[in-house]
Amino acid sequence: MTGRAVARVSRGAIEANCAVLRERLGGAELCAVVKANGYGHGADTAARAALAGGATRLAVATAAEAADLSVEARVLVMGALTREDLDVALGAGADVVAWTGEFLDAVAARGGGRVHVKLDSGMGRLGTKDPVEARALCDRVAATDGLELAGLMTHFATADEPGDDHFPDQLARFTALMEEVRGDHPGVTVHAANSAAVLREPAAHFDMARCGIATYGMDPFGDDPAAHGLTPALRLESYVAAVKRFEPGDSAGYGRRWRASEPTWVGVLPIGYGDGWRRALTNDADVLVRGRRHPLVGTVSMDNITIDLGPETDVEVGDEAVLIGEQGGERILAEEVARRIGTINYEVTTALLPRTKRVEA
Repeated sequence: MTGRAVARVSRGAIEANCAVLRERLGGAELCAVVKANGYGHGADTAARAALAGGATRLAVATAAEAADLSVEARVLVMGALTREDLDVALGAGADVVAWTGEFLDAVAARGGGRVHVKLDSGMGRLGTKDPVEARALCDRVAATDGLELAGLMTHFATADEPGDDHFPDQLARFTALMEEVRGDHPGVTVHAANSAAVLREPAAHFDMARCGIATYGMDPFGDDPAAHGLTPALRLESYVAAVKRFEPGDSAGYGRRWRASEPTWVGVLPIGYGDGWRRALTNDADVLVRGRRHPLVGTVSMDNITIDLGPETDVEVGDEAVLIGEQGGERILAEEVARRIGTINYEVTTALLPRTKRVEA
């Protein structure tokens, strides 16, 4: 019997995905993004597997995430940092991202560090929107004792929307700046591409790409990852804790949001939104038991869900239940779960809470 809420994470799948991405990148480096607990897969597990698969660097969003990693690798903290956060990031030996002169002063005051200057080429979040300022910041980093110009970067807003006009516009703006900066600072590592950009446009690869979602075998375009040679790394499991006979009119869960229309059997699984299985999946998901799909019926509660096993069933207490993954030739992708509730695959795995046990497979 499996546990009540278990995410089995395949290191082999992550390694294989990184090998696929490295092949797509040609000579460019692969930086594996392991923020948000490795997109729900476990940061250390993901980091080790990614490095084994050919990644040469890691990236996170926060200083604490950098400090918590227990692997030996160059780490980039991509997010905004308070002065306290900056101390933690630099103390962990991480690279940091800058877009103001004041931040460079703060880094220098703490003894210096490796800095990546960020251009906001159209994401509308962090970074300077002014390429002249970005170039000046690069010059300033290179001229300041204790600071090292480690990178020039941007981030794409619509790389996962093939055919849009904004992505090529962003790429053109950044490329123009890159050519100027590289002329004065030939050793700088230029990086812009996320997973979608790596798969969409080789011109966006530059010196390095920062891949998150594809590292974990999920499709940045929300379709089937197999189309890109990617293998999902996470399998979400529970088990059948009870099998109950329902008569017409019997209901399952809070609010009686599902009632049996005919005699049927219902299975109870001890997993719920307290484990990260979203309440929005109420009456709108499938679960695999004995290689067959069974609809989730009734309200997703904090600790339990119920599934309709049909008028006749061979399902027994203790049977494995798969919410994401393969079983008996059937499969449920994170992309399918995301479509059902109008979100993205990133959120499906990242939403898995600490009560869901991570197990390396």
